[in-house]
Amino acid sequence: IDDVYVCSGEVVEVDFSNTNTQGTTQYSWTNDNNSTGIPLSGIGSNTLSPGGVFNTTSEPQVSTITVTPELTFQGQTTTGPSETFTVTVNPSAQVNQVDDVTLNDGEDIAIDFLTSNVSGVTTYEWTNNISSIGLAPSGVGNIPSFTAMNTGLIPLVATIQVTPTFTNGAESCEGSPISFSITVNPSADVVVPVNQTVCNSGSTNSVNFTSANNSGSTTYEWTNTNPSIGLGASGSGNIPSFVALNSGNIPVVASFTVIPIYTNAGVSCSGPSETFTITVNPTAELNTPISQVLCNGQDINLVSFSSNNLGGTTTYSWLNSNTTIGLAAN
Repeated sequence: IDDVYVCSGEVVEVDFSNTNTQGTTQYSWTNDNNSTGIPLSGIGSNTLSPGGVFNTTSEPQVSTITVTPELTFQGQTTTGPSETFTVTVNPSAQVNQVDDVTLNDGEDIAIDFLTSNVSGVTTYEWTNNISSIGLAPSGVGNIPSFTAMNTGLIPLVATIQVTPTFTNGAESCEGSPISFSITVNPSADVVVPVNQTVCNSGSTNSVNFTSANNSGSTTYEWTNTNPSIGLGASGSGNIPSFVALNSGNIPVVASFTVIPIYTNAGVSCSGPSETFTITVNPTAELNTPISQVLCNGQDINLVSFSSNNLGGTTTYSWLNSNTTIGLAAN
């Protein structure tokens, strides 16, 4: 009798036979290990475990079966030599639960599957319901390294289902599948703020950063190349309105770089930075013209207004308190 390999839950049937051509042969058998669900003994039945065998351990369980034939012919019973064979009950295939994973767009990952079963060989088949994350729809074995992808504005959540198969003695047993998720966050994003130009001692507009991403949360870190305008060199979050400063005579330009940070499921990632400027113009200046004293009917000297301001353009408006001198009021 050949050794038998079965999966937990299967019914074991063994064909007891002989070469005798006369009389009636009956078989009795014993089992040295009933932890497999096979009774310790039986008579006549080819079905050793009508209710099915079981194996709740993590390794194959072996029952050694000894079969003794008895031939009855013309009222005489003769016991023949015993034969032995084994019934190996493989454990149910099993794969350890995999924790859910959250990744950033562009991040690399590989996932190895493990089992508590010992001896034999456990293989794995898996499926993925969202291949746009950069992973194939299905595969065999571990999940190889791949680069996670998300070109959208919301997280992609792919469900991975893994089915284990345990093989021992040419008998393969499929186990219960497990599932876990791979979440790929989108890249962090910030909408470019509008450039501003204000005068010395004027108030800026508040800068409220926004993102096209419409899930998770986005925070912002910014730097300022010119703190002399009245704002610190760096900060977090929105920039409130502040009084702009420029004590010089030329425009001062502060360049701001803002970095968005997207957070979802406890994982944060930085996105591409954006820049904008706040320009603070100096206070307009006028060099005092020279006063003139003239006689009636005499032409005055040209009054040319001038300024020490550089950059930009300075224009002038004037008022005359006494039009009787021959000059318009303004």
